[in-house]
Amino acid sequence: MARVDTRNKSRYWHAPAVPGMDLLHADFTTHDYAPHVHDSLVVAVTEVGGSEFKSRGRTDVARPQALLVFNPSEPHSGRMGGSDRWRYRSFYLAEPAIQEVLNAAGIDQPGYFTSNVVTDQDLVARFLALHRMLDGGPQDALLHRESLVRTFGDLFQRHGQAARRIPGAPRDAAALAPVLEIVRDCYADSLTLEQMGAAAGLTPFQLIVAFKRALGLTPHAYLTQLRLRSALRHLRSGQSVADAALASGFYDQSALNKHFKRTFGMTPLQCVRASVLGTAAPPSINSDQ
Repeated sequence: MARVDTRNKSRYWHAPAVPGMDLLHADFTTHDYAPHVHDSLVVAVTEVGGSEFKSRGRTDVARPQALLVFNPSEPHSGRMGGSDRWRYRSFYLAEPAIQEVLNAAGIDQPGYFTSNVVTDQDLVARFLALHRMLDGGPQDALLHRESLVRTFGDLFQRHGQAARRIPGAPRDAAALAPVLEIVRDCYADSLTLEQMGAAAGLTPFQLIVAFKRALGLTPHAYLTQLRLRSALRHLRSGQSVADAALASGFYDQSALNKHFKRTFGMTPLQCVRASVLGTAAPPSINSDQ
């Protein structure tokens, strides 16, 4: 009887708030995959080491920082190759999840991926970040949704046959005027990409692209700037950090702390103490951001 290598570890779970999407995090030293197929679209990204895989009658290598895509029902196999470790993260998109991504991109049919290996380091980094984000459980729903839509939308647009059918985002910044009005009025609410996009007749993917093009920020990043500005006003008026966080639309105090320190280099409490003692001027955010 073959011995089981106890160094092999894997976890498999359902993605929070994404029906039809499952996730795998595997860390192997000896594992071989027999030839098999999935009903799902499979996207896998290697963190450490690598493997050999067979698909479409040829053998290829999944090197470190490699991004692999297998179309639904596409036979493939894999094994350790040229490495003593193979740690990777995978997305499995069944039909409901595929449709969710397609709807967000504004197309009705998935495009066929003509290559299993995607050479795109930007997407490698973003798929790793997305998978790790979904590994931590639901917290910032808008950030999770934005990362999902943007990452898979860019994968389809850059490397899938459906690229030519994805509606382009407007190049005129004026098209975002109704969206910006809603965001500025309702920044403390739980806004969704769909709600914001509907104000300008844009799909979630178009909305993200248009924001990046016109403002240099994604919708989530822009909304975060408005919330930080609001939190500063509440802190200056004497509110506690916890109350300022909730009043400004952050889901809890730790979220405000994280974004505040990332933006200003200090925590909200440090800012308040410095202002009270008169040792430093409170930070400010450009109102045009």
